[in-house]
Amino acid sequence: MRKRLFTIVFLVFCALLVAQQSLNNAAVVKLVKAGLSEDLIVSTINTQPGSYDTSTDGLIALKGAGVSDKVVSAIVAKAAGSAPAAAVAASPVPTAQGDADNPMAPHDPGVYLMVTTQEGKRKMVFIDRVGAGREKLHRGFVSASRKAEIPGPRAATRTPDPNPVFYMYFPPTSNIGDEHSISSPTQFSLLALDDKKDHRETDVAKAAIFRGFSYGNDAKKTSLFRAERIRPYAYKITVSANLSAGEYAFIASTTMAGSATGATVVIYDFGVDGR
Repeated sequence: MRKRLFTIVFLVFCALLVAQQSLNNAAVVKLVKAGLSEDLIVSTINTQPGSYDTSTDGLIALKGAGVSDKVVSAIVAKAAGSAPAAAVAASPVPTAQGDADNPMAPHDPGVYLMVTTQEGKRKMVFIDRVGAGREKLHRGFVSASRKAEIPGPRAATRTPDPNPVFYMYFPPTSNIGDEHSISSPTQFSLLALDDKKDHRETDVAKAAIFRGFSYGNDAKKTSLFRAERIRPYAYKITVSANLSAGEYAFIASTTMAGSATGATVVIYDFGVDGR
């Protein structure tokens, strides 16, 4: 009985000792290693100030140290809630809860296109993910290319606006592509697609004899865009120059951040119709 009482007192002492400081990932790992319960650790995270590393590497390190999903979720929620209020207030879009057409409201992870209805109202349209697409190797006498093929001649999501606005949302503990792979707009490229009647395609790698493969995008088909963080895990995407009428796609890769390569894993397609 005395030994059990001593253990309880020791665990509470550890919690109080950590609570006197600003919590961080290392402090939470100490609480876990000391044997404190999930509920006590979560309560400590919720009630004490803290500065946490919620990057992909930070979250993986927590899991590797034996921190449970419940505790990791509490850390992520605390970090998101402690984001500087000024950064959110600076956004031109007002905060709203439950408004599906307000970029600041909660949204499922993915890519959304902002459109204007005939009534003049703004509406956010979810772009269905194409998936990995199909890759095909084209061989010539002195060169070869690898292309990503997207089924169908036209994207289902379309806009007449040559300067469209998009929003990307990422879950705090995962991503919208392959696990631990796609977690930022910088990993996407905005590419024009070639129309091949029954499908659309774009080069993702080229090769020439004696030179080997050269991974990356065709500069002539790449459109630059700007990403503005509007709140944790949410970004507003604007194109740097007007888009001509045609077919386009945001394409992400796991092997080369910011470019589409032979390891393409995420494709979001859309079309721009001429006015």
